[in-house]
Amino acid sequence: MTKNNRFGFAIFLAAATLSLSSLTAAAAPLTMELTGRTSQPIGHYDFCKEYPRECQPLAGGDAGPAHLTPEMWKTVLDVNYTVNTTVRPETDLQQYGVEEKWEYPTSGAGDCEDYALMKRKLLIQKGIPTSDLLMTVVLQPNGEGHAVLTFRTDRGDFILDNMRNKVMLWSETEYTYLKRQDAANPGAWVKIEDGRAAYVASIHN
Repeated sequence: MTKNNRFGFAIFLAAATLSLSSLTAAAAPLTMELTGRTSQPIGHYDFCKEYPRECQPLAGGDAGPAHLTPEMWKTVLDVNYTVNTTVRPETDLQQYGVEEKWEYPTSGAGDCEDYALMKRKLLIQKGIPTSDLLMTVVLQPNGEGHAVLTFRTDRGDFILDNMRNKVMLWSETEYTYLKRQDAANPGAWVKIEDGRAAYVASIHN
């Protein structure tokens, strides 16, 4: 991170860091409801052929949600901010001449899933369990597909997104959640039952 970026992150961190007590006080659903296996995105399928070690079942299985500490939260905010501010946005068609390609943004450019893949890689290197860093496919309010990274913790499922520097609880975002990686097997995917509409209706009745 450059000196200017570090200064920018320090300002961002002061404004964005939440106390752990406030995280537990969230009224919205903290964790996603999963409803079984589903299809693997074609971009991730091709990624797994190129990086097979990234998609093998985890030797230790699902380690369970990470115990979220202030230091871990700071690390996650740092990585999210750093990748968002150092990788420039560029579509797969512009960069590779194809509609869909999941790849680490080693060229310095990438689209949504490339940002998420890089964040996942860096956070694994910093000691966060692989089973708690899950590639996730969502729909934006305009109906377009989008990829984010889910950070699974004992305080809820949080979203690292290239469209914002703030790391938010999944249920506080504007997205419709479709599927994410299986926590015990990065090469497999599970369906997300996004029941927030029913939740909102219930608290108003």
